[in-house]
Amino acid sequence: MCEYVEQLTRDATAITPEHHARLRAVGFDDRAILQITLIAAWFNYINRVADALGVGRDS
Repeated sequence: MCEYVEQLTRDATAITPEHHARLRAVGFDDRAILQITLIAAWFNYINRVADALGVGRDS
């Protein structure tokens, strides 16, 4: 799961059906894969928004 999320964060366009197959092989079903993807994507999105707006910066 962590490798999948890292790939999603670095370059989601490089995710292939093999990534999903590996998640299924360790017990994640399609619903879990969707949830993992949505949560990771949301965190990536909100962090980029915060970075762009300077949220949390001292200056």
